Parts: sequence; C-alpha cells; structure tokens
Amino acid sequence: MNIEGRNILITGANRGIGAAFVEEAKRRGAAKIYAGARDIDSITADDVERVRLDVTDAAQIAAAADIAGDVHVLVNNAGISTGSPLVTGDEASIRREMETNFFGPLRMIRAFAPVLARNGGGAIVNVVSALSWFATPMTGAYAASKAAAWALTDSTRLELAPQATHVVAVHMGLVDTDMSDGVPGPKIAPIALAGAALDAVESGAQEVLADDWAAFVKSGLNLGPAQRYEQIFAALGG
Repeated sequence: MNIEGRNILITGANRGIGAAFVEEAKRRGAAKIYAGARDIDSITADDVERVRLDVTDAAQIAAAADIAGDVHVLVNNAGISTGSPLVTGDEASIRREMETNFFGPLRMIRAFAPVLARNGGGAIVNVVSALSWFATPMTGAYAASKAAAWALTDSTRLELAPQATHVVAVHMGLVDTDMSDGVPGPKIAPIALAGAALDAVESGAQEVLADDWAAFVKSGLNLGPAQRYEQIFAALGG
C-alpha cells in the first residue's frame, strides 16, 4: 500500500520519532496526517490535523477514532522509558510503562481496527524496540513492556489478517532523540527509522530491523540465555 494519497495517524507526533514520521509521511504524499499528542500545543508541524491523544486515556482514544474515521495507516509510536528495574524499581513506574507501551497500542488497535476495516484494511505500524529481545538491569520495565508489544504485534497481525490489515513491527537500537540523550553508542536518525517503517508498509514486510543492533540482537535469539547475554554484553562493552 502506497502512503501517497492515504490518511495516516501518528501517536506521539510532537517530537522525536513521531515528528519524523510526520515529515516522512509528508514526503511520501500522504493526503492527510493526524498528529496525536497529549499536548497539542507541542505539535509544531504544518499541514497536519492535531489530535489531543493520550494513549492511556480511553475517552481520548475513542474521540480520536471518531475524528480520524478516514484513516488508512495507524502508527503506534507513543512510548515512555522510566529507567525502572523490575525487582527494586517503583511499581507505579513499572505499571506506567506497561500502560503506555503495551496497553496504549492495544487500545489504539482495538479502537481503530473497525476504522481500518471500513477503509479497506490498511496498515498498523508498531514502534517496538530491540529491547523486546533482551534486557539490562536498568531497562527491566521498558524491556518487559516492549516484549509485550512484540507479542501484541504478532497476535494482532493474526487476528486482523481476515480484514486485510497489514501489521508491522519496527525494531531498533538507540535512536537519536531526547530519550537517548547522554546514552553512548551508535544511534539511528529518527527520519531513517520512519523511512524504514513506511518502506515496510509499502512493500508488505511484516518486520523491520532498522539498524545493525536490531539485526545483531535478533540473530542471537536461537542461543541459550547464558550464551546470548554473554554475546550482547560483550558487544555493549560490559
């Protein structure tokens, strides 16, 4: 499905990866771009329809589905990272990550699946992470939420196949955004990530390994845990 002439809704569209999706959708000739964010005044892009959208708020999601009833592509990008470990971290923060990174996309998909069906099937892009496949001591909550988002993507792909909705998982390492500011290591540009994701929509690919780190981590999933983590931590320099 070409992005040109289609309508697209992007969550977390005010900055970082979400703002890059807005620019890439424009470049590809999207007919209408719905830019969702909790604070619509923080959305600075021109030629978009701003939508007040907190993905943890069921009422705002329902309102968004009414407003954007002509959508062909849904991009579930909004997410948070609190840096919480699972054993000693604040439980409220852990729950907040799961609410945003797993239940948020789930609620969006449940609300927009009928919309996409009415409009011919369309596509859903879930911005997941290479951290869906491994964890570090200080990324326990984030990794757990992203692992759940990976399973969510696979499950909804199967459930929505009868209505011809194409579901894409996007995995990557560090992205050059505010969230990774101060974290050392190679970083993919947000616009490159958005481009790879929309390439998958247009080509029919179901999974995007957006950078070398995602490909590296995915390649080790056949290993046992000890060997897999030895390989990952060696690559991280730990």
